[in-house]
Amino acid sequence: MAPKIPARKIPARKPSKTKPSKKASPALTHIGASGEARMVDVSDKAATERLATAEGRVVMEKATLDLIVSGNAKKGDVLGTARIAGIMAAKRTSELIPLCHPLALSKVTVDIEPDAELPGCVVRASVKVTGPTGVEMEALTAVSVACLTIYDMIKAVERGVRIEGIHLVEKLGGKSGHYRA
Repeated sequence: MAPKIPARKIPARKPSKTKPSKKASPALTHIGASGEARMVDVSDKAATERLATAEGRVVMEKATLDLIVSGNAKKGDVLGTARIAGIMAAKRTSELIPLCHPLALSKVTVDIEPDAELPGCVVRASVKVTGPTGVEMEALTAVSVACLTIYDMIKAVERGVRIEGIHLVEKLGGKSGHYRA
């Protein structure tokens, strides 16, 4: 029988001293009036060109990065495999993330740059579509899966690899316009 792990006591949350904003906060689009999850209706939105770019990092020991860069990892071409995995993931985002719309993507690029100063790899994905909804989730999914693939291919050499900083870098198109982190 496994030993019992004592429950951690979580401190009570202190009430906020800030005044409520008079400005209405934006509604969560995937939550219905009764609080139920729902897919957003985009049928009335114009099909426009939309682009999103996301980025993340895989941090590792220098020796592990050297193994990747030299092409001597036992599982094969780490960066090439991760690039393909990221592209495939972007195309299947609606199957992985509940309530995402299936989109006919027109372009997906996944770039992976080894960074000796990190040490590790910087993964960046850009996704493009002409449609009624954006591609932020597709770009974020591409980066996430590419990072996970790098981890999977080198975990036998180093288990302490960290995936960090996955975030949206830029979004263009749609009603909300241009966003840049």
